[in-house]
Amino acid sequence: MPPQFAALPLIVKSPSGVSGGATSRTSLSNFDERGRLSKPVQARHQPLSGGLLLRRQKGTQLMSVFVLDRHKRPLMPCSEKRARVLLGAGRAVVHRRMPFVIRLKDRLRAESAVQPVALKLDPGSHTTGIAVVRVKEVEATEQGESKEALEVHYALHLAELSHRGREIHQRMGKRAGYRRRRRSAHLRYRPSRFQNRRRKEGWLPPSLRSRILNVLTWAARYQRWVPLARIEVERVKFDLALMQNPEIEGVAYQHGELAGWECRAYLLEKFGRRCVYCGKQDVPFETEHVCPKSRGGTDRISNLVLSCHDCNQAKGNQTAAEFGYPEVEKQARTPLKDASAVNATRFALVECMESLGLPIGTWSGGRTRWNRARFQVKKTHAKDALCVGNIAGVEQGMCLTLAIEATGRGSHCRTNVDDSGFPRGYLTRQKRIRGFSTGDLVRAVAPAHLKTAGVHVGRVAVRTSGSFRVGKVDGINAKYCVLLQRADGYAYRQL
Repeated sequence: MPPQFAALPLIVKSPSGVSGGATSRTSLSNFDERGRLSKPVQARHQPLSGGLLLRRQKGTQLMSVFVLDRHKRPLMPCSEKRARVLLGAGRAVVHRRMPFVIRLKDRLRAESAVQPVALKLDPGSHTTGIAVVRVKEVEATEQGESKEALEVHYALHLAELSHRGREIHQRMGKRAGYRRRRRSAHLRYRPSRFQNRRRKEGWLPPSLRSRILNVLTWAARYQRWVPLARIEVERVKFDLALMQNPEIEGVAYQHGELAGWECRAYLLEKFGRRCVYCGKQDVPFETEHVCPKSRGGTDRISNLVLSCHDCNQAKGNQTAAEFGYPEVEKQARTPLKDASAVNATRFALVECMESLGLPIGTWSGGRTRWNRARFQVKKTHAKDALCVGNIAGVEQGMCLTLAIEATGRGSHCRTNVDDSGFPRGYLTRQKRIRGFSTGDLVRAVAPAHLKTAGVHVGRVAVRTSGSFRVGKVDGINAKYCVLLQRADGYAYRQL
């Protein structure tokens, strides 16, 4: 540990039994778009700003509310209690539901004090941790030496962004299958384009590029809602060989499992020229995947075995354990697809973030683990992001975490197809029905004489008939729905 940190008693952790103040009975979701209070809530289970239900426990608080001035320029976030006061007094209006953003009607940024705010990112293959922190500088003295400025980061907003790279990979495979069928059908001739295709420098597969664009999208959104001063990113590099063999060193990095062998000869020698499932010999063998590629398996040599044709057909899309041979699956090593995805995107992510025009700092994963250990922070994706960088302390308080899931914005295809690619129906050209689109966040108040009576808040699925599904409730007429927030390609929930 560096000596300047030894004298700093800035170890902060989330207490589990801290008692909080009284819970207000007016939730943010009870204000309309103009900031007028519709109806106070008298129950302890209050709706969250996006319409989701949250059981508020003693000593907990919601994340900070983002604040904009009258010209939509970012100010310092405020507490939920302060946001209720501003909305109730008519000094602010609702700008966005999830995350909750208000806009002041009587304030300019020049009239407000703005403190340094940093955006901290912990990129991952499936989930990226996000932390918006307020930066406070402190001074540490080391036995009469010159004072050195250090930073303590106070969490204002924590989020976990889930990517859809796996879904994109599957959709790209389906699209390739549809194109293959069209080329073999009796359709117009399409000349091959294989001679023309060139990949640009820095090209990434769509499944990896989507991860970068998701992070860039949310970094740009936070820049509009918060007065960001800088961005800090964990740019980690995984040693894939060391992850498989902790004792590897020196020239062993150049001698892989297939060193001096061809794949087919290696498998024949490894499995004694026998089928690993039925033990047959002197039959034509096929190379078989222990974990099928459709289930996330790879072409690594540790995931390949010898199998006869009958066993390969009988196994189908099952793993070796599901097929009844768990001992065969134990031979397959853990796939490194997630670590490879992070390695492939670590430089491209930082290059894309430069387009925001903010200073960017990059840090190693070792420093993040060290900060998390010395500040006794529980390991989550969002709190890993909180521990990124050169910091002297963190204050996470009781800030809750917002889960953001990338869902996409629908499909451009107008034809529904079956698994073989044959059409089985057509979609409507018009995606917006009676002012609503599938995925919009709405609030529906159905009369008491209907089967769907009550108040329903959730995502809407539209139909041309005007009978919508809101959340899990079907058969709600469009005239009972009120728009809360347009679909933006993401789903939200509280962790």
